[in-house]
Amino acid sequence: MIIANLPKQPPLFISYLKVGKLLYYSLILFVLEAWFYGVQLRYALLHQGLLLIILWIACFLFSFFHIFLVLADGWSRFQNYKRAKDQFFIHGFNRRICDTYIISKCQRMAALVAAEELGLEKQVMEYYTQKGVKWYHFIPYFMVNDPLFLFKKKFWNRTFLEPSYRSKFNFNTIQMNISQ
Repeated sequence: MIIANLPKQPPLFISYLKVGKLLYYSLILFVLEAWFYGVQLRYALLHQGLLLIILWIACFLFSFFHIFLVLADGWSRFQNYKRAKDQFFIHGFNRRICDTYIISKCQRMAALVAAEELGLEKQVMEYYTQKGVKWYHFIPYFMVNDPLFLFKKKFWNRTFLEPSYRSKFNFNTIQMNISQ
């Protein structure tokens, strides 16, 4: 069941930004944080003792490392978005597709952006509401259920190393053909 009435499709870059909106807000914060810690580190190197230098190095590295994690997470969520959009386009609204992306706020956002662009957002939102997902569920469910998630390969692969996905459809071309 391929969706027949395709809404106007946004440019891919806009979709990329919408999918990772929360991530990119945090990216700005991590960049500002790294800058602040860098300034503090430089001051500590010139005027303070070893303990403060170590503290500011740790803070700076924490923020600086997170910049790259956020970028990798955003890229992975964009891969989720492209896959979800293809799946929704082919199958229409499907609970199994929604369940694939229910794990974290960012994955749900990827599925919701894909669904919105296909006119299915209301159904997906209602399904997530029925499953007990609240707007404030930011922390991924697996982090709550498994405190040792950082030591699992699946976490690193699914969060930061999602393989590149090439969409099966050019939705802008399809949308133009439908409107003619």
